[in-house]
Amino acid sequence: MNYFKYFIGKNQGFVKFAIIFTLGFWLSSCGWIVIGGGAYEGYKVVTDPRTLGTQVDDGIITSKIKLKLLEDPVTKARKIDVDTVNGVVTLTGVVDSEEERRRAVKIATSVEGVKKVVNNLRIEKRSLGSYLSDKEITAKIKLKLIEDPELKALSIDVDTVNGVVTLTGVVDSERQRVKVLEHAKSVSGVKKVIDNLQIKNKIN
Repeated sequence: MNYFKYFIGKNQGFVKFAIIFTLGFWLSSCGWIVIGGGAYEGYKVVTDPRTLGTQVDDGIITSKIKLKLLEDPVTKARKIDVDTVNGVVTLTGVVDSEEERRRAVKIATSVEGVKKVVNNLRIEKRSLGSYLSDKEITAKIKLKLIEDPELKALSIDVDTVNGVVTLTGVVDSERQRVKVLEHAKSVSGVKKVIDNLQIKNKIN
């Protein structure tokens, strides 16, 4: 008997989490946190509708883009969130100029495996008060997603910038997509919700 394959088969959830956690820990040593958010992120990884291979591929793409953004003299270490779902990269955050915005998109597009880049970067300022408010909004939305028995967190990333929420990830049905959007819109302080959710059976 191949005991390695037996172990993998019996512990798929644990192995999946271990791979993604290791990837996040490796990248955090470079100053970035990919798998932040504690229990929510761990739970989200295990309930992700994507295959393990796709999750790892997406994680590697995200890691490479974040490293390139960190090393680039134009983007430097700006607060740009990078989410990758089935090769589709979403950039969310605040930048200082159109040059920085274009540069971030160019960097993301240059990484192998990227199928498309969704540019949600905004040229504006964000005060400390707005930053803390955004963090609170994000936390409240994540909690609603965890508490909904139909959603069970799924593979949904939540990014908030000056009250504008971007939802990125995979859901199983149109019904679930609508529920995620409703949860996000119901949180106080949300000004707008950008829907980057993909439905599993409609992914090319």
